[in-house]
Amino acid sequence: MNLSIVAALAYGILALIGGIIGYIQAHSQVSLLSGTISGLLLIFAAYFQFQGQNWALILAVGVTVVLVAFFAFRLAKTRKFMPAGLMIILGTLALAVMVNQLVSFQ
Repeated sequence: MNLSIVAALAYGILALIGGIIGYIQAHSQVSLLSGTISGLLLIFAAYFQFQGQNWALILAVGVTVVLVAFFAFRLAKTRKFMPAGLMIILGTLALAVMVNQLVSFQ
């Protein structure tokens, strides 16, 4: 198992849990829906990467880029580190691992 699988799986679980926490704390159905969809997409991407499907790494990179961009806009708007700042930092780390793996495939 390579690090891009671990990164996609960890960030997916974090997004999923974050969506659930956002719903519990703020009753935000948008947080629940977006966290569930993005988290499950990343978990599925990790699973298919483990199965040897190269397209899954591209999916994981795409979802992670969208999440990092979303949380960057959210941090700029709210100026609150939690949860946006944490998700940007962890997403950037996950993205660096995934892009490194993607470049090594080429």
